[in-house]
Amino acid sequence: MKDQPIVIAIDGTSASGKSTAARWAAKTLDYAYVDTGAMYRMLAWYCVKNRIDVSDPIAVARACRLWKTTLVCEDGPARQVRLLVDGYYPEKEMRTPEVTAAASHVAAVKKVRDWMKKKQRECIRFGNLVMEGRDIGTNVFPETDFKFYLDASLSERKRRRQAEGVNDNLAARDERDSQRAAAPLMIALGAFVIDTSTHTPEDTNRLIVAEFKKRSGAPK
Repeated sequence: MKDQPIVIAIDGTSASGKSTAARWAAKTLDYAYVDTGAMYRMLAWYCVKNRIDVSDPIAVARACRLWKTTLVCEDGPARQVRLLVDGYYPEKEMRTPEVTAAASHVAAVKKVRDWMKKKQRECIRFGNLVMEGRDIGTNVFPETDFKFYLDASLSERKRRRQAEGVNDNLAARDERDSQRAAAPLMIALGAFVIDTSTHTPEDTNRLIVAEFKKRSGAPK
């Protein structure tokens, strides 16, 4: 029987560096990278585009059930799994302030999270994965032995966002993510916790890859 693909789960707070860490780890290990946050942004963009009220969970759940999506694994500097809507990936459109605000609403809908979990678990058909988000180790792939949780001080995370030209209310977002009823943000049992406040991306990548190799028994 063929071995199941490996999933490295990287969860954490906003601006903790998990996206950069996940991309680098995927490239280092030659795994496919999955940004689950982008999937929720996709749905938020779809709702905004089609004038669906994101504060109406029934309407959002219906949209999630009916939209036409496909999963693809695209080659590039690093392989990346993406969710397309009608064959399209709105890379720039889903990063607007309007879509960013809408994303937190759609992500709180339980039926949406159930749909996303199923779709995210389907990603293993593309092989070994580095998957980042907020509930990968606790909800999407709780069975994986390779769980990481990244965090940083609120002041450092604010500094990083401002350097990107973004002024998120990170404290409010942290509270929403950790207190929502459906798959809240929390540290998964057995996760390797990394405080990235004073780390460079290279430091964080080295820690993740070293811990993964230690846990997996892979050559260093």
